[in-house]
Amino acid sequence: MEARSSKSQPIVIPRPAHNVSRADISPNAVKVLYRLRDAGHRACLVGGGVRDLLLGREPKDFDIATDARPEQVHALFRNCRLIGRRFRLAHVQFGQEIIEVATFRACGEIGDEGDGPAVERTKDGRILSDNVYGSIEDDAWRRDFTINALYYDIADFAVLDYVGGMTDLEAGLIRLIGDPGERYHEDPVRMLRAVRFAAKLGFRLDPATEAPLHRLGHLLEQIPPARLFDEILKLFMSGSAIQTFELLRHYRLFGWLFPATERCLNRQQHHYPKTLLVHALANTDQRLAEGKPVHPAFLFAALLWEPFRERLQHLEAEGLDAHEAQQAAAEAVVQAQIRHASLPRRYSLPMREIWEMQQRLTCITGKRPLRLLVHPRFRAAYDFLLLRGEADESARELADWWTRLLAQDENGRNRMTQTATPAKKSKSRRRRKPRSARKDASAAPPAPEA
Repeated sequence: MEARSSKSQPIVIPRPAHNVSRADISPNAVKVLYRLRDAGHRACLVGGGVRDLLLGREPKDFDIATDARPEQVHALFRNCRLIGRRFRLAHVQFGQEIIEVATFRACGEIGDEGDGPAVERTKDGRILSDNVYGSIEDDAWRRDFTINALYYDIADFAVLDYVGGMTDLEAGLIRLIGDPGERYHEDPVRMLRAVRFAAKLGFRLDPATEAPLHRLGHLLEQIPPARLFDEILKLFMSGSAIQTFELLRHYRLFGWLFPATERCLNRQQHHYPKTLLVHALANTDQRLAEGKPVHPAFLFAALLWEPFRERLQHLEAEGLDAHEAQQAAAEAVVQAQIRHASLPRRYSLPMREIWEMQQRLTCITGKRPLRLLVHPRFRAAYDFLLLRGEADESARELADWWTRLLAQDENGRNRMTQTATPAKKSKSRRRRKPRSARKDASAAPPAPEA
């Protein structure tokens, strides 16, 4: 492969020399590409879709870059809506599939109409909005990683490489375009993307791209919690959660996403590979590989389990009964977490139910176990108990009991619940705190964050 091209001289890989085929591209994306071309616009498939096709992988999304302005794209497609302030984009929707269309952008600071700055930055260089339009060459040089700056041109089916992306793709290298420190300051989420691509693709990080990661994690505090939540889902639900977790901790980034969990792991004397979290991440990867669904609530239940468990033990030691302690501990952990990354209620509520069910699963006598079997959250709670059993002997015994119960018919289940030995109760009854004290404990956050 040739050396990196200059900005005006891209490397052109003609159709016979690459493996990208229209047959492997979403028919809806092809439809958008051709309609833009037929309207006189330049249109290219770009980003992860091209990268994955060149690697022989099945792309998750198909993004398009064009010289058409968002308003022009909107005029061509009745099923199109314009979104975004930071980056103005066109979304062309076909049923459940959305084809994202972006106008070629440049790195300049002045708007295309000459009416002043179109790039808004914070004092430390973070980009707040960027709608400076330019050429395809400009667009390539303002993208994040070289392997994501390859274009498949629908006009002649060639792949265009302006920044050495093909060389890095063949070498298995993640390389930022431009100065890494500056690019991370522009958008700190690029640090998470670097880790995600390295884990997902099995690539190594270019030394210059890697060097700032250990010291710039604090920049993630500038990112809106809602955006970090979306990035967390991408990090841990892309099929390489274990590798992602290990890289995040290696580069000291995990603690900026889950500070309470990081503190718990640090207190476990470097034995974190044996914790429930790692088992849960491995289970997530396995389910995704098998085409099975993974609910974010289950993932977050594992990611925040250790902070919840520690807070629960602390509140019970202070005298709260089990139910109140669970409610207070869960609320404290959730409130602490959402200061760093959002956790929508549609996920936090079932997560809390999974935690609460762990205590209810300890009741293995009488009719209560049979009633639990029909609880809508039973299966998730049972699966969570199985994961706990991988790291904790007492939880393993309880999980084995429930596994045997599930294997029985109705008569067998009745016999098991009648002959089961109840869990041992504490020898001394804790003194119940006054209501005001319980309220204070419920509102109290976890230990102060570093």
